[in-house]
Amino acid sequence: MSTIAVSPVTAAVVVLLALAGAAVSLLGRLGHARAVLTACLRAAVQLGAVSLIIVWAVERAFAAAAFVLVMYGVASLTAGRRIASGRAAWWAAVPVGAGTWPIFLVLAGTGTVPPQGITLIPVAGILLGGCLTATALAGRRALDELAQRRGEVEAALALGFSGRDAALEICRPAAAQALVPALDQTRTVGLVTLPGAFVGMLLGGADPVHAGVVQLVVLVALLAAEAIAVLLTVELVARGHLKQAARPS
Repeated sequence: MSTIAVSPVTAAVVVLLALAGAAVSLLGRLGHARAVLTACLRAAVQLGAVSLIIVWAVERAFAAAAFVLVMYGVASLTAGRRIASGRAAWWAAVPVGAGTWPIFLVLAGTGTVPPQGITLIPVAGILLGGCLTATALAGRRALDELAQRRGEVEAALALGFSGRDAALEICRPAAAQALVPALDQTRTVGLVTLPGAFVGMLLGGADPVHAGVVQLVVLVALLAAEAIAVLLTVELVARGHLKQAARPS
């Protein structure tokens, strides 16, 4: 079975690629050279730790559930900090959870995803990751639009719109663009992109048809989850629960 070898050569390639990304950012004055290195280092440490935890957790239902809840908390806090400040950041848990858990329960409850930790944990992680990104993008774009078009919001208020309705009229179209990456990935799958679930199953020895079916389920589920997350994020921004935060790099 062909797969990526765990070897010193692989480690050296990973280090070189991380340094290359940082060098490009530095030479191009993109301002993220240090962030590229720290992100790569964190990814290595976190994936190593998570791999060991998953080996232990997949055989224990309580441990698997606790692990998924930790992922949910981290995803919510990460998305919230990209949008809001202080306690308001925790409002991001609403769209992240509302996007993830109904879709996750449908997949697990119908047996589409086998009720085993080894499959449920990755699927939950994929959904949470997608909703994290969609929530953060939608929130930031909505708030940016409201800040730049404040005069139009005030004009809508003068015409009798409620604060929520005035904000929605201005920020909803921009925030909806947060769905574009998921839409593009779904539209171009197999033609431009071969997403992780598909490639991972092929590397694991699955036949291409089975891998394709699994990837289709993941993509459609992810698109539905992100749509819910974007919808609720815009609603929370319009109601003033998610407010502008200092932007981390």
